[in-house]
Amino acid sequence: MADQPTKNTPRYYPLHHFILLPAALIMAFYTGRRYAEVAGNDSDLSRLWFSLMALAVIGAGVLLMLRQHYALTLQDRLIRLEVRQRYFEVTGQSLRPLEDRLSLKQILSLRFAGDAELASLVQATISENLPPKTIQARIQDFHFDPMRV
Repeated sequence: MADQPTKNTPRYYPLHHFILLPAALIMAFYTGRRYAEVAGNDSDLSRLWFSLMALAVIGAGVLLMLRQHYALTLQDRLIRLEVRQRYFEVTGQSLRPLEDRLSLKQILSLRFAGDAELASLVQATISENLPPKTIQARIQDFHFDPMRV
């Protein structure tokens, strides 16, 4: 048990955190310095360093955004599993046959419903094709999720 990370222990993806991101930041810094040396010159060298600097900065930005995208995608999958499990516990039936008629946004909204109203709200969402805002407005026993990434 001592080897398992605790709730507040940071988790690292070595390729992303220790290779790609530092390399992109070093490249952005280096090309920025090189461009600063030739900035103002209307030369091919100036344009080359500017282009490399822009690509490095964009690459570093993409790497930072991918980190958030991975977390949100994983969280959406976990919420889908949570709603499936809760629906099964409440009704004794699988939600999978009904999921084809629900959008991801509808499922994400249904997670806020209490157990007592989940099954009826799923049926209403399917039959009336309720948008996420309407689903949330119909929830009587609202369970806020403070753990969203």
